[in-house]
Amino acid sequence: MKRALVTGGSGQIGAAICRQLAQEHLHVIVHAYRNRAAAEEVTNQIMEVGGSASVACFDVSDAQATQRALAQILEAGPIQVLVNNAGIYDDAPMAGMRADQWNHVIAVSLGGFFNVTQPLLLPMIGTRWGRIITISSVSALLGNRGQTNYAAAKAGLHGASKSLAQEVASRGVTVNVVALGFIKSRMVERSCKPEKIEALVPMKRAGTPQEVAYLVGFLASDRADYISGQVIGLNGGMA
Repeated sequence: MKRALVTGGSGQIGAAICRQLAQEHLHVIVHAYRNRAAAEEVTNQIMEVGGSASVACFDVSDAQATQRALAQILEAGPIQVLVNNAGIYDDAPMAGMRADQWNHVIAVSLGGFFNVTQPLLLPMIGTRWGRIITISSVSALLGNRGQTNYAAAKAGLHGASKSLAQEVASRGVTVNVVALGFIKSRMVERSCKPEKIEALVPMKRAGTPQEVAYLVGFLASDRADYISGQVIGLNGGMA
C-alpha cells in the first residue's frame, strides 16, 4: 500500500484531502502541529469506514523537529504521495507589518515546503513513482491587500514546484500546485460576507473542501501521470 503524508491534515481542507486519499486506497498520515486531537478524529473517521491512517505531529517550520519526525515515518517505508497543505496567514498592510509577521508566514508556508519535501525526495525517487502536490492560493496570482507576506510565500511555492518538477520528472515523480480561491471554511465564514464572495467570484459561490479533495485525489493518481509543473486554479473563475 502506498503511503501519503498530508501536512495540515487536521484542518477542514486537509481533512477532506485525507479522507479522499484514503478512499484511493492509500495509507494516510494525518499531520497536525498543536491540534493532535483533530488529527486523531480525522484518522478515526478514515478507519471507521475501512481505510488506513495514522497521526504525525510536528512543526513544519522547525527544520530539526521535522527531520526527526520524518525519520521515524520513513522507518516504515517511503512516502509516495506528499500534500503540502500546512500554512498560516497573519495579515497586515505592509507599511505596518512587523518583521515577525513576515517571517513566520514565510517560515511555515515556504520553509515548511522545503523542510518536509526535501527529506522525502530520495526515498520517493527510489520507488520510481511519486506525487508532490502543494496547496497555494489565488493571492499568489492576483495579490491581495494586506497579504504581501502570504502572497509572497505562496508565489514562492509556485516557482519552487515548477523547478522541482523538472528535477524529478525523469524519475516518475510529478510536482503540481493547486491554487485555491474562496473555499468554505470557518476562516472564510468569519472574514468574508456572502455578498463579497458573490461580487468577487464569477461562479457566485465559495468552493468546498471536497472539491479541493477531488482535484488532489486525481493529481495523486495514475490518471495524472503526464501532468507536472502546473499551477492549477480552483477558484470559481477568479483567475
